[in-house]
Amino acid sequence: MTGPPVIRHAVRTDLADVVALAAEHAAYERAAPPAADLEERLADALFGPRPSRLRCLVAELPGGELAGYATCSTAFDTWQGREYLELDCLYLRAEHRGLGLGALLVEAVIAEGKALGVAEMQWNTPDWNAGAIRFYDRFGATRKDKKRFTLALEQGGRG
Repeated sequence: MTGPPVIRHAVRTDLADVVALAAEHAAYERAAPPAADLEERLADALFGPRPSRLRCLVAELPGGELAGYATCSTAFDTWQGREYLELDCLYLRAEHRGLGLGALLVEAVIAEGKALGVAEMQWNTPDWNAGAIRFYDRFGATRKDKKRFTLALEQGGRG
């Protein structure tokens, strides 16, 4: 295999690989596994009839293997009164770390934010993930001491 890796937007045919990467990512972060129907949910969010704010970028190696992915979407910061880009996931398979692919994915997400006209990007990482923290520090990112909470809401509901 020759040539450089390519960072690009995911296409429908990437979804099974993205789901596999997401499952590895969840296991790595000691989280619950992704939803059983994640591929269908992502297909709807990325390619369905309703516009979505979700974007998925993949790191493709020469030969077509996906080494990692990043997902992001816009959110709103009430205190600043503006949208920002939320980096939801950034993951590279262990054997592809340290090769510059993570930086390429982050740079691609930054480019997405600039294209959308947002002034800031935000994300979370587990506090035990020292490697990720060092990686993000190299970008000049600043930390905010906050805890991220989740609350399951009833399925269906009003609508």
